[in-house]
Amino acid sequence: MPTQPSFKGNKRSLPSKLCKVCAREMTWRKAWAKNWEQVLYCSDACRQRKASAPAAS
Repeated sequence: MPTQPSFKGNKRSLPSKLCKVCAREMTWRKAWAKNWEQVLYCSDACRQRKASAPAAS
């Protein structure tokens, strides 16, 4: 089981990744703790636009 990041008041220490549609950086949120590996989109708007986004390899 993966370890959760320890938040000590410094947001720079949290993991981040890029949105698959808009390439905006997403920082880890507690709500995503259980499925961080499956989080691909930064917002519902990007999730809806995923079909029109260019295919990423």
